[in-house]
Amino acid sequence: MIKLLVILVIVLAIVAIVQLTKVYDLSRSMRKTREEEINPADNKMNAVLFLVWMAIFFIGTIVLFVRYGDYLPPSASEHGVSVDRLMAINLWGITIAFFVINFLLFYYPYKYYHRKGRKASFQVHDNRLEMLWTLIPGVSMAFIIIYGLITWNKITGPSAEDAMRIELYSKQFDWTARYAGNDGVFGQANYNLITTENALGIVTRDGMKKKINEIESKIKSIENELEENVKVPILPASKLEAMQDEIYRLKRHKQRILDIEEYQENGIRGWDAGADDQIVKGEFHMPIDREVEFVFTSRDVIHSAYMPHFRAQMNTVPGVPTRFKMKPTITTAEMRQIMDDPTFDYILLCNKVCGSAHFNMQMKIVVETEQEFEQWLSSQKTYVPAPVPAPAPADSTAVPAETVAMPTAAAPVTE
Repeated sequence: MIKLLVILVIVLAIVAIVQLTKVYDLSRSMRKTREEEINPADNKMNAVLFLVWMAIFFIGTIVLFVRYGDYLPPSASEHGVSVDRLMAINLWGITIAFFVINFLLFYYPYKYYHRKGRKASFQVHDNRLEMLWTLIPGVSMAFIIIYGLITWNKITGPSAEDAMRIELYSKQFDWTARYAGNDGVFGQANYNLITTENALGIVTRDGMKKKINEIESKIKSIENELEENVKVPILPASKLEAMQDEIYRLKRHKQRILDIEEYQENGIRGWDAGADDQIVKGEFHMPIDREVEFVFTSRDVIHSAYMPHFRAQMNTVPGVPTRFKMKPTITTAEMRQIMDDPTFDYILLCNKVCGSAHFNMQMKIVVETEQEFEQWLSSQKTYVPAPVPAPAPADSTAVPAETVAMPTAAAPVTE
């Protein structure tokens, strides 16, 4: 019903404007004046209307600010407070400039509307005005840029020694989170190792040995083919050269793999670092009030890791790891109370249009207490399951009292 009334009011307003236009045309024809002739009364009316529309424009803007100005939920990260402050400073600066500039745009037509016997003056140049409208925007922009860089450097600066590291791996159209495990070191990754079972291409000792065997087998096969061609030359020179180049490439590839084994971080060899990594899908967890360092990678195209409630966003670029750090300050349970929404969840989104299913590229984030986080993390499987220790050999001399002796062939059971 209300919608119908609004539509009727709009229609009646349009009809009224059309009728007023007809009345104006009728009055002009009665005065026997041409359409392009503007009398002083019309000039003054238009000048006053500028002030009226300025008041309506400003009142409408203020109403919208009051109604929709606080459009963000509370920041759930420590650095998010600085980001919100930076955003507020930008908005206040833009708002002040908006009101000042639009006031002048509306006021000057009123002040300088045409009057009989009044002549406009003309100034070729004014150094004071040039200085004014150069310095004010320049100083304002310099302040915003410097303050923004300070805030950015805090987010992307070195993380604390006890910071927890999480890798977010993106691909069309999916997120995967990886935790560094007990050793605190992410395992090396190699795109050549990406398979259905190893979506991140994590380097492991068994995987790399298997890869080396494949390379050696290819090299041996090519070398055998070259030896056969020496006995019976049937291949052209270009083919032989290509095969020799392929051997050279495979040997270099093998050497790069061996170099990974020699690489060490925190005393852990490159082939062993990824064994205790924990890979999770669907959702990832963070402990409250603990610094988290994120490392972002991408398999295919540029994605953008966007966590709106934490005021965090970073591009994920193929072949170029990116990073930032943050400290969560509000748990999921607390934010549900603040938002008065028992179904609320933090979320990770892709903020780059990365393909047809971009809209579906999201991942749930859970912020909880340190104890709850440790309990959840301990329940996640490691990439390479830890070997189960063999049971200790039983002492043949000690027989528990409750043990019942089993009959043997030498001692048959009798009734």
